[in-house]
Amino acid sequence: MSKHALVEERPWLLASIAAAIAYYVLADDPLPGLGLIALKGAGVGFLAVYAFRRHDSRDARLLVLVMLLSALGDMAMELDYVVGGAVFFASHIGLIALFLRNRRANITPSQKLFAVVLLFFTPLIAWMLVARAENPMQVVIYALILGAMAGLAWTSSFPRYRVGIGAVLFVISDLVIFARLGGVLPESVTAWLIWPIYYLGQFLIATGVIQTLRHELRKE
Repeated sequence: MSKHALVEERPWLLASIAAAIAYYVLADDPLPGLGLIALKGAGVGFLAVYAFRRHDSRDARLLVLVMLLSALGDMAMELDYVVGGAVFFASHIGLIALFLRNRRANITPSQKLFAVVLLFFTPLIAWMLVARAENPMQVVIYALILGAMAGLAWTSSFPRYRVGIGAVLFVISDLVIFARLGGVLPESVTAWLIWPIYYLGQFLIATGVIQTLRHELRKE
């Protein structure tokens, strides 16, 4: 992101970062439940505001919808994993639509291979992690869409080393959640890993997409 863009929209990006850090620090503190849930949703919610203000194209509005759904998913996860997962499922569908609308013209064999790995190995690893948990097939179906989203991000016209890596970080954060659900990793470990990996992924996706859209606008 350019220094000018950061200065121009600093309040929204800084508000997003501040809310994400505050939630991470205060997650184990005895804050009122609804206050903590709202704080969690604010992290990605402010990214939605940032995207809304930075570009008014159809792709940008689709990104805004995705970020709003993700913010709702973040809050819903505090109340019900199934509901939260369903909201995130919808957000992944939105990202899939966004990436399909912005396919890379020339995809190298290595990029295609990595996309296929993300598509098939994400649900495979998820199955291995939650095989003994309750309703493992729900997790596998979700992971299949998650892997498809990440694979399409990697082969989209958006920068791989921002949007692509952001999507991969999203996959990693969810795999850590699955590891907790399956009893593979203890809560004491996953509690420190999930949120920062997830939020960084969302931050990279949001800023990477908007930066690309604004760059294309300047070329017109």
